[in-house]
Amino acid sequence: MFCVLSPRNTIVFTVLSLVLSRFSCSCLSFPGIPHIATYFGTKTRYEEVNPHLLRDALAVNKSILKPPPSERCSPVHLTAVIRHGSRYPTVKNIRRIQKLSELVLREVSRGSEGWLQDIQSRWENWFTEDMDGQLVMKGREELRQLARRLSVLFPSLLSEENMARISFRSSSKHRCVSSMEAFQEGLRRHSGETTSEVQYHHQVDDELMRFFEHCRGYVEGVENNRTALQEVEKFRHGEEMEGVRRRMAERLGLPPHRLTPDLVEAAFFLCSYELSIKSLHSPWCFLFDEDDAKVLEYKADLKQYWKRSHGHVISSLSSCPLFHHVFRMLDKAGRPRRSTEASPEPASILVGHAETLLPLMSLLGLYKDQTPPTASNYHTQHGRRFRTSRIVPYAANLLFILYDCQRGPRLQLLINESPVRFPGLEAEDAPLYRDVRATYRHLLDGCDFHRECEGRPGGRGPNTEL
Repeated sequence: MFCVLSPRNTIVFTVLSLVLSRFSCSCLSFPGIPHIATYFGTKTRYEEVNPHLLRDALAVNKSILKPPPSERCSPVHLTAVIRHGSRYPTVKNIRRIQKLSELVLREVSRGSEGWLQDIQSRWENWFTEDMDGQLVMKGREELRQLARRLSVLFPSLLSEENMARISFRSSSKHRCVSSMEAFQEGLRRHSGETTSEVQYHHQVDDELMRFFEHCRGYVEGVENNRTALQEVEKFRHGEEMEGVRRRMAERLGLPPHRLTPDLVEAAFFLCSYELSIKSLHSPWCFLFDEDDAKVLEYKADLKQYWKRSHGHVISSLSSCPLFHHVFRMLDKAGRPRRSTEASPEPASILVGHAETLLPLMSLLGLYKDQTPPTASNYHTQHGRRFRTSRIVPYAANLLFILYDCQRGPRLQLLINESPVRFPGLEAEDAPLYRDVRATYRHLLDGCDFHRECEGRPGGRGPNTEL
């Protein structure tokens, strides 16, 4: 399978040849799941968070709905904040992949032996810049299936009769618009309509779904601030990442200086993209063991933590418009109304990005560890709650379910179709809505987008409040 090896690399490539032989014999005929599939951060498949969907993509566990069994409750409203489905790489990562591909071709042309020569014959770069983050077929199917599962969970809310009364809002990005269309296809299919009969309707609302672009305090204080992500840069050039780079170079039989951190990440991304787009166990996956994957996941988590989450106050506060929108919908659905008043919307479906969900989750106080992740505490962070691979995979969803119960309206939170309790209200899965509002009173009465984003610069520093 491999050409003759130099003595220095004999042991390394003997091991790899055994691994890749197994890959060529079994994985190509029935693609397996890479051993590192749960560490891809925001590029993780939804099935890695919910493995039962690999067996049945429409499986629904109704026991995740947890209003108090002692009260008669019925769901009256659903607000769903959903991330788009699996997508192609953006141009930035496509160019990194191209550089990696060129490295392989260049080294093989110089007579490099072993793994490089083997992958050159087995793998061809199929990514093109015109793909640029667009939704793939797998992504469309993820949103269709999510819609069908939610229709089973909430038949009274997502019914055919209610379709005209459901609010649909999306980011303007093509992958989000396509995801919204796929979600609506799933609702229609569940009700028995064919795809050809689907009439798409949604509102593009970037002020709501891409609020981070409209918050000057965030753009200047974090997005365009070179010091805001200093922990990421320190880790990127630290000993853990250097170890991954050195081991990858050794496996490839290359001098370490030939591999930049960008090329290391490109190979890791290739493993994730080929799995999420084509369900392939890419040969690039074999370059990384589980320890390598944990380091690369941590680097990605550092970026999301310090750019989109708890790391800086303004990152969370930039989501104030979405936060207030969610509670306006819940307020409207939960308040008593006269018989002459129109019924509230049964559901509000909002499709955006990981960058949409993470700030909102952070504003709600979710996934906040006692000790923030930094470049220097990697080895004490293995049990951290802030793992984007689990929180915001493709098709991630944040579901607010309002129930009409005997003691009053109650609210339950599901994240990726699993129950999550509100911080400060951990005693109940579905606390009284008035208690939830009391918990977030400081945000409901405050959290003024204009003041936070256009006002004092002091609110743009490291997070010491949320």
